[in-house]
Amino acid sequence: NFAPLKNDTFLRALLRQPTEYTPLWLMRQAGRYLPEYCATRKRAGSFLGLAKNPDYATEVTLQPLDRYPLDAAILFSDILTVPDAMGLGLYFEEGEGPKFSHPLRDEKAVLALSAPPPGSLQYVFDAVTRIRRELQGRVPLIGFSGSPWTLACYMVEGGGSKDFRTIKTMLYQRPDLMRRILEVTAGAVADYLNAQIDAGAQAVMIFDTWGGTLADGVYQQYSLHYMNEVLGRLKREHEGARIPAILFTKGGGLWLEEMAGSGADALGLDWTVNLGAARARVGGKVALQGNLDPNVLFAQPEQIRAEVRRLLDSYGTPGHGHVFNLGHGISQFTPPESVAVLVEAVHEMSR
Repeated sequence: NFAPLKNDTFLRALLRQPTEYTPLWLMRQAGRYLPEYCATRKRAGSFLGLAKNPDYATEVTLQPLDRYPLDAAILFSDILTVPDAMGLGLYFEEGEGPKFSHPLRDEKAVLALSAPPPGSLQYVFDAVTRIRRELQGRVPLIGFSGSPWTLACYMVEGGGSKDFRTIKTMLYQRPDLMRRILEVTAGAVADYLNAQIDAGAQAVMIFDTWGGTLADGVYQQYSLHYMNEVLGRLKREHEGARIPAILFTKGGGLWLEEMAGSGADALGLDWTVNLGAARARVGGKVALQGNLDPNVLFAQPEQIRAEVRRLLDSYGTPGHGHVFNLGHGISQFTPPESVAVLVEAVHEMSR
């Protein structure tokens, strides 16, 4: 019993239907650049305290929408909820990012890996439903997951990595173990996204943050193949509404044509890709999302506006198949006023 959608511009753009203007949302739009987010996080006591509490997750998801006229909300959560629910023991070291107590380092650990137990991710689905209700149809809600490969990077490395040596050693030395991790994780990701759709998500996005670290040929086998598996298992319609899916590989500009054949409705682009050239390369098969360099938001207002104009001109004919976004997540140091300039410029210029 959700309120009817008042602004479906984002969903129509993903489905390459005509829109009056180019819709906009920002990766990591609920985050540390907003003072209200920092205040809520302080009340929650920790990042995990924030992400695992549906009330707090709802509050911070809505904060950027109360401040800016964005065209979509994205669930506030973390990509590592799935491996955490698989029993790997997620924790955060101050200043060091996420870590796992039980990384997958040997055959025994890999063979013991199984899907998250029922109920272990219910806090995420509760948050999705609560956010959707609180939105009251203002804009659509995006659900998301990390890609199987990106999740596996954290699961094997035990945290972030500069060179991905541990997981790439496993990939080349024991491809059987690597495939086992990716198969189990792909199944878990598909189930996780489908449960978000059941709970109220109106579009879903797969974040393949570390796909671009792979060699050509290896990317197709170990990242894209498993994202294709996820996409093949996704619900693409729910309660009579189409559920668009966005695929984003950071550093994946080399493989756009192959990604366009994945079954995704839209591809996210980082800032290394020329938007007009990308549009020509995918040949109208998919919508495109992106791809402003987040550091543009440290420039002066007139420079931000000039970059918006340049990017919109690069895409070409507005109002068809483009969702404006950053090429990756917004920096915590971004001035909130710069985001206001960006949102106003995109809406005004694309009209």
